[in-house]
Amino acid sequence: MDLSKILSIAGKPGLYSMVSSTKNGVLVESLVDGKRIPAFSHERISSLEEISVFTEIEDVPLKQIFHSMYNITNQQQALSHKSSAKELMEFFESVLPEYDRDRVYTSDIKKMIQWYNLLQAKGLIDLEEASESSNTEKETKEKE
Repeated sequence: MDLSKILSIAGKPGLYSMVSSTKNGVLVESLVDGKRIPAFSHERISSLEEISVFTEIEDVPLKQIFHSMYNITNQQQALSHKSSAKELMEFFESVLPEYDRDRVYTSDIKKMIQWYNLLQAKGLIDLEEASESSNTEKETKEKE
């Protein structure tokens, strides 16, 4: 699951796939409707690969959270991001029990669940690749 080319743009709904670089930014394609638009360098653009979630111990990469959601939902869609705040928080607690409840808001959880469901619908969640990368990380730690 390569999240480096999947982008979130502040102020714009949904997720975008990077198509190419331009002089003033990047050309992106919406994963929701397939429309291509320019995203300029002054906009806050974040790659999903760079996003992590606060926990009581250390930050957890979004990729790892999507992997947990994938396992918990048996490779299916998660609950709707429009579910009640209580349901969203209970689900997210099952995904990441040690998340920092003071710094991770319900709106953040909604967004992560919405992103997961969108990526799942587009077939961009790949469990095998995530397993391989976690095995590689374990092998690296064992060598140290």
